[in-house]
Amino acid sequence: QVQLVESGGGLVQSGGSLRLSCAASGSIFGIFTMGWYRRPAGKEREFVAQITSGGSTTYADSVKGRFTISRDNAKNTVYLQMNSLKPEDTAVYFCYLIHYGVTRWGQGTQVTVST
Repeated sequence: QVQLVESGGGLVQSGGSLRLSCAASGSIFGIFTMGWYRRPAGKEREFVAQITSGGSTTYADSVKGRFTISRDNAKNTVYLQMNSLKPEDTAVYFCYLIHYGVTRWGQGTQVTVST
């Protein structure tokens, strides 16, 4: 069973930075993609960023130039460096992993950006 554990959320002022981490454990082998979604309160879930095993990245337009996704394959961990945070970035952030066509999700971590 694959498990994802997120950390790094919290409260930050507008313009500040946070770094989220997501560590995967369990029966992981081969190639897999990892990434982040977020769900603002009362809104639909939205894509944030994704990184493949080979290091190719994709970002939502709303975070391009401010967020950076990276991964440490040796640790099965993905990171999301969030800079220049805005109040509209406030959301629960969920890590995901796609492994042989199956998507696993973390429990989510709250990010709150104050004005």
